[in-house]
Amino acid sequence: MELDFAPMEGVTSYLYRNLHAACFPGAARYYSPFIAPDGSGRFKGAALRDVLPENNRDIELVPQVLCNSPAAFLAVSRELGAMGYREVNLNAGCPSGTVVPKHKGAGMLADLGSLDDFLAEVFSHCALRVSVKTRMGLESTVEFPAILEIYNKYPIAELIIHARDRAGMYRSAPDLAAFAASFPACRAAVSYNGNVVGKESMNVVMSTVPELTRMMLGRGAVTDPALFRLLRGGAALEAAELRCFLERLEAAFLEAGLGEHFTLARLKEVWYYVICKFPGADRLQKALNKSRRLEDYHAALSALFSSGRFDAGAVFRG
Repeated sequence: MELDFAPMEGVTSYLYRNLHAACFPGAARYYSPFIAPDGSGRFKGAALRDVLPENNRDIELVPQVLCNSPAAFLAVSRELGAMGYREVNLNAGCPSGTVVPKHKGAGMLADLGSLDDFLAEVFSHCALRVSVKTRMGLESTVEFPAILEIYNKYPIAELIIHARDRAGMYRSAPDLAAFAASFPACRAAVSYNGNVVGKESMNVVMSTVPELTRMMLGRGAVTDPALFRLLRGGAALEAAELRCFLERLEAAFLEAGLGEHFTLARLKEVWYYVICKFPGADRLQKALNKSRRLEDYHAALSALFSSGRFDAGAVFRG
């Protein structure tokens, strides 16, 4: 089973990815949080820094692009190709309320004719392999057979299926029955995505589709950075190594030039997921969330790890 690390905006930047690969090796590939180019396909600033080859030397990275313009997608792909990348991933799954109304992300699934036209243009001119990360529908997973008819027309390098519709956001249970029913009809190689947070959830997916050979882990892997190791039969996450990872992540942010305010914001994004490993620590969680200086954050972090509440088996339920 190949296991990849999903893109998570605001969390899995190159600083996070590089440290994760060093501390918890096991992810076959990492996907960048989406590049959202302008109408001409230009992107810069943090999005550019995040995919620069010199910032991703020791990992295999697949850049992801969020846009609904074939011309913009192709312009980004050319720039990525010039950097040495061989694959680009199309985001057809983001469920955000700021993305979908613009017919981007999962919003691309609202008009299958436009999706077909987009893919036809991209696959006619893109020199890179193109993979797609998709939801199974906008309002319902019953939409997926029609969506899959479109995808099956093109030589998609890999189809990463988040087994929910957009309406389910991240709250609904993945529709494993719909995923299993569609799996044999997929012409592209398939990767499963959706709520794999431990051995039990992985086994449920595998018992449903035994032929599956690839999965993408997202929120579960941020919650438990040792998840790749655990799913391959290795040791569970230890409190000491989690603390070391978080302290090294803070140092990486500061060394990269992030100020105290932005470093705290980035760390709190990670803690949004990690905090579930400390069940019952509501008061300490509030202290961490209220911290406005690194000094206060350090005090809250020490209190959490000294509380005795760490539970390696706790999983994110948000």
